[in-house]
Amino acid sequence: MTPHTKNMITAALLSLAFIALWDYFFAFPNMEKQRLRYEQQKHEAQLPKLGAPEKPVAPATAASTAKPRPVVLAESPRVEIDTRSIKGSIALKGARIDDVSLRNYRETVDKSSPIITLLSPEGGPQAYWADWGYLSSETENAPTLPTTETLWTADHEKLTASEPLTLTWDNGQGLKFVRKISVDDDYLFSIEDSVENTTERAVTLYPHTRLTRVGHPVRSGYVSIFEGFIGVVGEADGIKEHAENYDKVENERKTFRGSGGWVGFTDKYWAATLAPDQNEAIEASYTASGGPIKTYEAETVTTPKIVEAGGTLTTGLRLFAGAKEVDVLDGYMAKQGLRGFDLLIDWGRLYFITRWMFRLLDTLHKFVGNFGLAVLAVTVIVRGAFFPIANASYKSMAKIRAVQPKLKELKEKYGDDKHKLNMEQMELYKREKINPLGGCWPLLLQMPVFIALYNVLAVAIEMRHAPFYGWIKDLSAPDPLSIFNLFGLLPFDPSHIAVFGPYLALGLWPALNGFIMWLQMKMNPEPTDEIQKTMFGWMPIIFTFFMATAPSGLVIYWTWSGLLSIAQQWYIMTRHGVKFELWDNLKKTFSRT
Repeated sequence: MTPHTKNMITAALLSLAFIALWDYFFAFPNMEKQRLRYEQQKHEAQLPKLGAPEKPVAPATAASTAKPRPVVLAESPRVEIDTRSIKGSIALKGARIDDVSLRNYRETVDKSSPIITLLSPEGGPQAYWADWGYLSSETENAPTLPTTETLWTADHEKLTASEPLTLTWDNGQGLKFVRKISVDDDYLFSIEDSVENTTERAVTLYPHTRLTRVGHPVRSGYVSIFEGFIGVVGEADGIKEHAENYDKVENERKTFRGSGGWVGFTDKYWAATLAPDQNEAIEASYTASGGPIKTYEAETVTTPKIVEAGGTLTTGLRLFAGAKEVDVLDGYMAKQGLRGFDLLIDWGRLYFITRWMFRLLDTLHKFVGNFGLAVLAVTVIVRGAFFPIANASYKSMAKIRAVQPKLKELKEKYGDDKHKLNMEQMELYKREKINPLGGCWPLLLQMPVFIALYNVLAVAIEMRHAPFYGWIKDLSAPDPLSIFNLFGLLPFDPSHIAVFGPYLALGLWPALNGFIMWLQMKMNPEPTDEIQKTMFGWMPIIFTFFMATAPSGLVIYWTWSGLLSIAQQWYIMTRHGVKFELWDNLKKTFSRT
């Protein structure tokens, strides 16, 4: 073993050790804390103790101070929400929308698992709600306005997509408030608020909207996906603020001003946003207040409105609370005038390629009925699109192999003079019209497609829980098997092993992908340079473990692409009279073994 090889192996081992230690002492503990907090809050939310006395609570954590969700829901009279997509209720106390669950989405691939809960009432676990109303700047003789304690009267007991709900409240001082709420079959609530002034003087009011979230949101774990405060205000292209940025400063607040817009919170697959009248100038703000358990707010205030004596003020707003489905968001952006509403989905820097990739996958899915088959079909389309480039690349490789004897002569002649050797090699390539980097183009040009597909699998809710065949029940999640327990035959979970456990969750598809990559390496002559030879030898192994945590749909794409690449290279090189090296290289490998 040469010193170069020893240094490379040592560097690789040190790098892997550093990554493992970092994950063990920092990344994995934080992920485990979030998981435990989420499980505890979910457990408390499902406790069916509606009539039980409250336990003494200690203000230590959000989970310990929160009451069970059913208890909090029972503390206010409610109007049921019942649509094709939403199940929940509206609290008449405060006229809040604070109970929204999504009928079409479950927590796991198990069809008996609970449906996703998005909004939850104040005082319960993972509290998250929307409210709106009016503010007043008057200090003397200020009118009594609706508050969080105001009890509204409903005209009926259920809100559906075909039957709006009307809430009313009279302040007893000459102001009557009427709130009409309607909802579509997806996730958009439309609210029309009116104030009737029967007094003898004008009243100035500021329409106000607010989304509130208690406790730090549980993140999905994807660093590349934005989750946090989000909005579009005025002409701004989009405002994104990580909640973590607001944790560092007590009572942090950021303000934005413009004409029209919307604000809210986005998670990986879900979002809640509030949008006042799009023709109004608004002041939007994001705030984080409180101690260790922060309360996050996204709110808007419009310009002051004067309600003349004997007059009526009417304002409108929209609340989105639901799943970030591509067609639904695009529809709201086009029909409701919500500019930039598609920004709720973080397609990444390769926005247009990723959107195109999603549309292609979605279209193919409608024909073949399975997103996994659609991924295979996309792979064939991509390989076909790059066929002319691959053809030129393999032609260049064929020419390089044809001049191998001449290159060998140059190395024997100028082996001690690296500069002279490189100059002579470049001259040889120029005379033979060879591009030494030609073989890299197919891989480099595929990388944007690879990244785009990764983003689609990571962020598109349409891919969530999308099954393939066999053990792959969710193309957006890693392969659930592990070769280290013989795919479940041995009664232990290798991922629970300290330090290296997460790297042992190596499924069948990543292992197959590593094998295909190893075969691709064997299709070409072994490099004569020891460093390159070592790098190519380790690459399939490193890539195998890297892909073990990737979405299984991405691993299926890369494996299938590798198989097509082997077939394509065999066809093109045979056609150009160049020997296909795979079989000879495999014989040499196993004969040495």
